[in-house]
Amino acid sequence: MTKRIAILGSTGSIGTQTLDVVANAPERFQIEALSAGYNTKLIVEQIKQFQPKLVSVATKALADEVAQQVSSKTKIVFGDDGLIEVAASTEADVVVTALVGSQGLKPTMAAIEAGKHIGLANKETLVSAGHIITSAVKRKGVALLPIDSEHSAIFQCLNGENRNQVATITLTASGGSFRDRTRSELEGVTVDQALQHPNWSMGAKITIDSATMVNKGLEVIEARWLFDLTYDQINVLIHPESVIHSYVEFVDNSVIAQLGNPDMRVPIQYALTYPQRFTTPSKRLDLSAIGKLNFREMDFNRYPCLRMAYESGRQGGTAPTVFNAANEIAVARFLKGEITFLQIEEVIESVLQKHLSYADPTLELIQEQDAWARAQATSIQF
Repeated sequence: MTKRIAILGSTGSIGTQTLDVVANAPERFQIEALSAGYNTKLIVEQIKQFQPKLVSVATKALADEVAQQVSSKTKIVFGDDGLIEVAASTEADVVVTALVGSQGLKPTMAAIEAGKHIGLANKETLVSAGHIITSAVKRKGVALLPIDSEHSAIFQCLNGENRNQVATITLTASGGSFRDRTRSELEGVTVDQALQHPNWSMGAKITIDSATMVNKGLEVIEARWLFDLTYDQINVLIHPESVIHSYVEFVDNSVIAQLGNPDMRVPIQYALTYPQRFTTPSKRLDLSAIGKLNFREMDFNRYPCLRMAYESGRQGGTAPTVFNAANEIAVARFLKGEITFLQIEEVIESVLQKHLSYADPTLELIQEQDAWARAQATSIQF
């Protein structure tokens, strides 16, 4: 049976790798709809290859530009309304949410309300509104299938297990582009250096987040909602090889881990085909060739952004929203050369210190606090 797919963020790293999975098994998948931002050249290529019925881009001008280059069989829409249409108005069985940042929240919610299963690669959605999203998923009876390699690993390790018998989970972290540098050696590092991830091929924002360990902090908060755990049950361990993608320890001290080469196409395909497994275009794992695996205890002084993520998660309410929004602005400012790498964490800490958290926020309050945090992070001068 062919599974119908819609992708939010088809021109990004996860989006393009999802389409690679689809192209590898055209008999298994059909692309219903795609959303892209500003990369019209790539979206035109994707439309010609996959022939979706519906495509959304960022602006009307871009929509007009794309429409002139593709068949009239593909409807072209734009803006926030276009995103919602791609998420909720097609016959897609699964919506892959691969947008970067908090812009994924509204369309993910719309897809859930429309009864679509979710392949979740947009962790900020659960970080900002975990209580709302998980409640809606239960109410609508849809699946929330993790695409992040770490959460996919935990999801796979828990298959067939009693969730009440989980003692802890451990999310592994590569350590990012500066994992072998001390804090003093981070002074003056460049954007180009920060974007050189040793293991994974990812977009610019998530690569910077990997270097600051914000990405792992967002994953900790996401794991709390995905697996209904306390923060005391969620650990982080640096594992430079990124072969063990994460593991679960049970109450009897037994540990189940999920291993594989670092290739996002594996967790993407698993989310699309769950509970089935099929061959993938990825490389097989050869442990004898790797020889040995290394591990380092997490140092919260070396990675203060991870400490702030745990603190925000434990505080709850709007604190995780503010943590995420402040980081998005700080990373954007670093990529533009406005602030240094180490000032990213200073921006986040400063905004969090000014924030008064609201418990059990509505979507409207989340968006209001998100905007407040962005304005604060933008205004900070050094």
